[in-house]
Amino acid sequence: MSDVPSDETLTALAAEVLEAARAGGDLIATAESCTGGMVSASLTSVPGSSDVFDRGFVTYTNAAKSEMLDVPFWLIEKHGAVSEEVARAMAGGALAHSNATIAVAITGIAGPGGGTEDKPVGLVHFAAERRDVPTQHQRVEFGDLGRDEIRRLSVECALLMLRALA
Repeated sequence: MSDVPSDETLTALAAEVLEAARAGGDLIATAESCTGGMVSASLTSVPGSSDVFDRGFVTYTNAAKSEMLDVPFWLIEKHGAVSEEVARAMAGGALAHSNATIAVAITGIAGPGGGTEDKPVGLVHFAAERRDVPTQHQRVEFGDLGRDEIRRLSVECALLMLRALA
């Protein structure tokens, strides 16, 4: 995923996700951290999305992840906010606090600062979940491409995961 998607590409992909969800009778929820609501914005930029998109949670702080999605503080303290465990908990929390049947969660380090040797700038964890189906996880290191690029590539990855579940 080295080519940064354009607005048109993301909108077209969002339309595919919505159509697949509509055909399957699904509702979608998102739980976003480093993308700050960009996945929700992509989905809701498509006319008619309100019959398929239930809600989006922007949980940028650890407190928001805990308060809005019931991500346990101990889990964040043990693994860090940018981790597979927290991404999975965010996806589960989005389903538990919505009417959605499928959800995607994103937590990562978009930069330019905040990275460490173990968790570099560009590291993003994704989790996608359908009710009563094991959660899917992806760990992607986009590299230090720049904040906007990492966020746009993260939106694309999240939409692809939703499309695969719908």
